[in-house]
Amino acid sequence: MKRYEVSNCLLCNSPMDEPATWKTLLMNLFPRTICLHCEEKFEPYENTDADSMSLYKYNEQMKDFLHHYKFMHDILLAKVFRHQIRQHLVKKKEIIGAIPMHPEKQKERTFSHVDELLKAANISYQSPLEKITIESQAEKTREERLNTPPIFALKANQALKNKSFILVDDIYTTGTTLNHAKHILLEAGAKSVTTFTLIRG
Repeated sequence: MKRYEVSNCLLCNSPMDEPATWKTLLMNLFPRTICLHCEEKFEPYENTDADSMSLYKYNEQMKDFLHHYKFMHDILLAKVFRHQIRQHLVKKKEIIGAIPMHPEKQKERTFSHVDELLKAANISYQSPLEKITIESQAEKTREERLNTPPIFALKANQALKNKSFILVDDIYTTGTTLNHAKHILLEAGAKSVTTFTLIRG
């Protein structure tokens, strides 16, 4: 298996020339796309709630990554954390549910950032919800987010009774988006709903 599929780091553009180690050769399921120097700048998030898992803190390196991935439309960056995402989700028995984008917003962004993270990690997922507002939570104050009207609706013909879900989003800030989605699934009969995000703001 290849150690790298790109010749230069997707984040800093430096050559991917770190020496091989047993860890990099045996523990990574995918070829590396960023250098070790960039990887070390991402800070793991220390989870205290089993129902709400996040991988990394929202530090300056992550802020820069998210800006280029979501707002500069750099879809290749979906591959950066694919190993870590797959490692946390691949053995889960729950249904993986992706937080959806509004169709107009997806057209503007050119791709769904949550879907692409899961596709890059080779994780099967479903989208039982649809977004009914184009308002961005990122543009709101904390108080405005906490008082947000309904964000999602259940898609037609969804049989959720007694099913368990893990809802996946890119970032958890106040929890408003995930809590709205979680509430709808539980109201529709889901047995349990936990959440998973790449980032905790």
